[in-house]
Amino acid sequence: MAAVVLALCSAAAFGSLAVSLTRALARYPDAELGAFATIIVALIPVGIGALIRFEWSGHVWPYLLAGLLAPGTSQILYVMAVRDAGASRTALVVGAAPLVSVTIALVALGEPVQGPLIVGAVLIVLGGVALTREPVRPDAFRSVGLALAFGSAAFFATRDNVVRRLATHEHVSPELAAAATIVAGGTMVAVFLMVRRGPGGPVDGLGPAFRAFAPSGILWGLSYVFLFEAFSRGRVSVVSPLVAVESLVGVVLAAVLLGRTELVGRHLWIGAALIVTGGALIGAFR
Repeated sequence: MAAVVLALCSAAAFGSLAVSLTRALARYPDAELGAFATIIVALIPVGIGALIRFEWSGHVWPYLLAGLLAPGTSQILYVMAVRDAGASRTALVVGAAPLVSVTIALVALGEPVQGPLIVGAVLIVLGGVALTREPVRPDAFRSVGLALAFGSAAFFATRDNVVRRLATHEHVSPELAAAATIVAGGTMVAVFLMVRRGPGGPVDGLGPAFRAFAPSGILWGLSYVFLFEAFSRGRVSVVSPLVAVESLVGVVLAAVLLGRTELVGRHLWIGAALIVTGGALIGAFR
C-alpha cells in the first residue's frame, strides 16, 4: 500500500511540474538558467531525505553517470519544451518515455518481446498521432517544443536503462541514489552554461531565477524522493503504471490552472488517454 501511495505522490508532483514551470517562465523567461535553478532547488528535499535516512552504503557511480543524462541533459530540454510547446503538450510527450525505454531494452539489451509491450507501444504512437492532428493550438506554440519534449523523454528513458543495467546488484538508499543523479545533473548543466555564456554563466542572474523556479524545484525534488522510495518498497509492475499517470495529471492541471492559454481540446485528451494507458501497460508487463 505504501508503494502505491508513494507512486501516486510522485505522479502528482511531476505532473504539476510543467504547470509550475510555465508560471516560472512567465516571471523569468531564461529557460537554460531556469533549468539549473530547478535542479539546485530540487536537491533540497532530496538532500534532506538522504541526511535523515543516513544510509550511505553501496556504489553511487552508476547514479552519477545516469544523472548526466537525466536530470542533466533532459532537464534543459524539458524546460525549453515547456517554454515552446506549453505545459500540457510537454507533459503529454514526455509520457512517451516508456516507449523509448522499452525500445532500447528490446534492441540493445536483448529483453524479451511480450504482447502487452507491443500493445502499449502502439497506444503511445496513436497518442502521438492524436497530438499531431490538433486543429487548433495556442498562438505561442512552436512545433520545436514537441521535439524538445521527446528529446527529454529519450534521455529520461536512457537514464532508466543505464541504472537498470549498471546498478542491478548495488544496494543504495533511494535518497542517496536520487541525490547522486541530481548532483551530477546540476554539475553538467553548470558546465553547459559556462560553455554557452562564459565562466559566470551559472551564477549571472541566478537570484531572480531561484525566486521564480523554486516551487518547480521543490515539486521536482519531491517527485524524485517519492519515486525512488516507491521503487524501493514495491514491484516495478505496480509502481510504473501508477507513475505513468503523471502525464494525465499535467494535462488536467494545465486545463484547470492555465485555462485558455493552453487550449486543451479533444485531440489532447484522446492523446493523454492513449499515452497513459500505453505507458501503464509497458510499466506493468516489462
